Amino acid sequence: MQKTLSVINLRNIRANALKIRSKIGNKKLFAVVKADAYGHGADEVARAIEDVCDGFCVAITDEGAALRIAGISKPILVFAPPLDRTDVERSALYGLDLTVNSVKTARLIGGLSAECRLHIKVNTGMNRTGCTLKELPEVLRAADARLLEGVYSHMYAPQNAAACHNQLKIFNRAEELVRAKKPDVCAHISASGGLLRGGGFIKDGVRAGILLYGYAPSGFSASGFKPAMRIYARRTQQTGFIGGGVGYNYADREYKRLSAYRLGYADGFLRGVPLGEKTLCMDAFLRDGGGELLCVMKDADEYARRCGTISYEVLTSVTRRSEKIYVR
Repeated sequence: MQKTLSVINLRNIRANALKIRSKIGNKKLFAVVKADAYGHGADEVARAIEDVCDGFCVAITDEGAALRIAGISKPILVFAPPLDRTDVERSALYGLDLTVNSVKTARLIGGLSAECRLHIKVNTGMNRTGCTLKELPEVLRAADARLLEGVYSHMYAPQNAAACHNQLKIFNRAEELVRAKKPDVCAHISASGGLLRGGGFIKDGVRAGILLYGYAPSGFSASGFKPAMRIYARRTQQTGFIGGGVGYNYADREYKRLSAYRLGYADGFLRGVPLGEKTLCMDAFLRDGGGELLCVMKDADEYARRCGTISYEVLTSVTRRSEKIYVR
């Protein structure tokens, strides 16, 4: 096996889902499995926790379609609003829930008479996707009330209490406007950060993403949650040092023996953040000593700190060219 090995513990992901369920009681739990479940494998993760969740969230239509093909039957919300009639028609075909972010989107869906459930996205301060409070009444007039399933937003700085409460005030007003048209909609503003903040941020449900995989957003602790991924590399050769370089670098010391491992920056690990000696090559790295099978990542937060990034980016990158092995 020349690929890196991603060993993914589905028992830990399931335990995390159950812990989230215990925190929110009978509120709805939407498991975020976009970007191949943050690199963990969307099909396998969804199957492992479908009975614990009320639904799933994905980034794009293709991800939702893949889950349906894999046999997932719970509701699936697509975060990206449809951009053309093909997106709407495919979503209708696979029974996906659509995000409505504007009058244009509402009219696009209505013009095709697509029987898709709709979640209206409101911009409460992230300024990424969603209609403003001022635009919301016109969006509601353009949307089919029969298909309205939810209203949602996203907190841009869940670690900042003042920012969160300000967004919640805006969202509460938006919720009132939507409920005037459809009283039984599901209102949700919290992803993992809002979930951990708790209280009034839970609303009718939460969208659990990074926390499901054992990590927390900036400013929060993932205490009690279990990381579910470890990455291993196979040794390809062990050689005596003959002087010269260590990979694409001059050696600055003498070595007795060096081990070459089949993992490099083409596998999603950063070239300038060493896992052994000096920098990573495209497909390999060198280590002074080491066994045949080497665990190169067991804590995405720790590796992310070394890279100057966040665990989200690490998790979705390091499984790029790996063979996934599941522990059930």
